[in-house]
Amino acid sequence: MSATSVCEYLEWDSEFFGRRIARASGMCLTEELVTEIGAWCSLHRIECLYFLATARDQGTVRLAQRNGFRFVDIRLTLDFRVGTAGGGETDDSSFAVREAVEGDLPTLRELARAGHRDSRFYYDGNFSMRQCDALYETWIEKSCRGWAQKVLVADRGRGAEGYVTCHISDPANGQIGLVSVGEKARGLGMGRYLVCDAIQWFAQEGIGNITVATQGRNVSAQRLYQRCGFVTRSVELWFHKWFTESGRNE
Repeated sequence: MSATSVCEYLEWDSEFFGRRIARASGMCLTEELVTEIGAWCSLHRIECLYFLATARDQGTVRLAQRNGFRFVDIRLTLDFRVGTAGGGETDDSSFAVREAVEGDLPTLRELARAGHRDSRFYYDGNFSMRQCDALYETWIEKSCRGWAQKVLVADRGRGAEGYVTCHISDPANGQIGLVSVGEKARGLGMGRYLVCDAIQWFAQEGIGNITVATQGRNVSAQRLYQRCGFVTRSVELWFHKWFTESGRNE
């Protein structure tokens, strides 16, 4: 692998966090590749490097740890095959699921601000809580304004209390992006209701396979997706390597 392709500069992340951020291109490390990555990051003045590693290669994990990569998360990717049992069916009439509208945005931003605290950004230690909250506020707003093909919200007549974002990758594959349920609505089955309606929407769009990624520490999300019929496809490890840790914003 050449030194020009070992990493990708992430313009949006860099602008949002005010730090020069990149992502390593591969999922495995060698001693040679670690050297190339370091040279690339030095050349491009990178402050933070994301690295998603396969969990199946012991050598990669050891090299990452020896070379200053900080473990921040486990990523579980789960699959659902449309038409299989276990998903897309709900009979709880107390929940109405509808498409998000512009007037929902203030509430959705509030839900997003508190709904994704298990993510790697919060556990990194160099991004402030305020920045992480703002990341997910921005994420749901961009999703409602066209980044996602569909944003569904759950409403019990009090306004939006939960949401799910739906993305179409190609004519056969879709992805659930963000799922969040407000604290007052938790424990009522709203998460399952949202995911099941998302499955139904994907089916109507002719999507055959749906994926979703969640954190290893987020057991409640894993159980939700499993109850809806998703099965684990892969496990990867997120590392962040900081070349400078000065200038953190509180």
